[in-house]
Amino acid sequence: MKDLRSGSLRHAIGPGLLMAGAAIGVSHLVQSTRAGAEYGLLLLPAILLACILKYPFLEFGPRYAAATGEHLLSGYRRLGRWALGLFALVTLGTMFIIQAVVTVVTAGLLGTLVGLEVSTFTLSVWILAACLVLLAMGDYRGVDLGMKLIMAVLTACTVAAVAVAVWGMPQWQGITGVEEAPRLWTGAGFAFLLALLGWMPIPLDVAVWHSLWTLERARETGTRPSLGQALTDFRIGFWAATLMAAAFLLLGALTLYADGRVFADSAVGFAGQLVDLYAGTLGEWSRPIIAVAALTTMFSTTLAVTDAYPRVVLALWRTARGGETGNVNHRHGRLAYALVLAGILAGALALIRFAGERFTAFIDLATTLSFLSAPVLAWLTLRVVTHAHMSPADRPGGLTLALAWAGLAFLTVFSLIWLAWRLLG
Repeated sequence: MKDLRSGSLRHAIGPGLLMAGAAIGVSHLVQSTRAGAEYGLLLLPAILLACILKYPFLEFGPRYAAATGEHLLSGYRRLGRWALGLFALVTLGTMFIIQAVVTVVTAGLLGTLVGLEVSTFTLSVWILAACLVLLAMGDYRGVDLGMKLIMAVLTACTVAAVAVAVWGMPQWQGITGVEEAPRLWTGAGFAFLLALLGWMPIPLDVAVWHSLWTLERARETGTRPSLGQALTDFRIGFWAATLMAAAFLLLGALTLYADGRVFADSAVGFAGQLVDLYAGTLGEWSRPIIAVAALTTMFSTTLAVTDAYPRVVLALWRTARGGETGNVNHRHGRLAYALVLAGILAGALALIRFAGERFTAFIDLATTLSFLSAPVLAWLTLRVVTHAHMSPADRPGGLTLALAWAGLAFLTVFSLIWLAWRLLG
């Protein structure tokens, strides 16, 4: 594999969009829109601050891959097996739950928005089958192509909806949400704020996913991106996810704020109400735009997650044994990838089939692990990219490091507050 030091930036573009596709899901479609609907523009600065403070740790994934030719798991192993084991514990403890959650929400959206009278389990099978078709087009190439098409549709639909909503907004003063500030410090308001910020724009373990996607993209194109090109690709995806979070909040604030309606607790129920409310506010002509934006949002998340977990599991196994990353396009690599993928999807479908009313408890468990692991993963990743084996020229600069330390403090305080609230609340 040769290094790509200039030109052909298009060869490096792709992993950032996969990250954006994984990020833009329930947190954006449901939580960001609900934040705007219930608090107007009040929480927009909080969302942007959370994204900025998490920026360094998500950037360290592609930075490490481009600089060393290794995935981030190899960097963890350099710190010790305990670091690799910690990441494995977080991943294996949440992957079935997260795969099931994103799939069932996407399936529910498909049924709600298309009007199919089919069980959620059947719709989930269809959704995962569509993901498998894209993956079968060439593993990474299928995901890369699918994500680029989905993100293009999603961006166009959301921008159109926001533009129409802004055009029809006579006064911005009425949606500032300042009068809602006291409500944030109630039990329900504080819980919502923590959940909103904790998942913006995406959990930190995705930095590992991004490093794997960066290396896979390099194998597909036969060229290894320069550090600058890898970071450019990352920034496109990161800022796209951040701007989409702001866009969904704006949609909620512009069309739903102070509406006075009670929203469904589930993501599926809320999405159905969301489309109905937008159509009622903007006009029936807008229903297809919102419907396509909502469905493509969740499908992009499901596609990215479906591809990521088998890669992470295989990379964990090979790294723990001291081996190389491996290529899922190699015959043996493809077989191992397919077997792990089948196992994960079977486990997710089993949860969808049998969880029923207990699904909320599974989501709470996954959220708890992600919240509590965030500062630890941030600290580990910061140690990896400042380790002696990293070339000084490839290490993060002073501004990025300062932002990383600020982000680490934020995540630590955030996790402690969340833990105290759960234990004492």
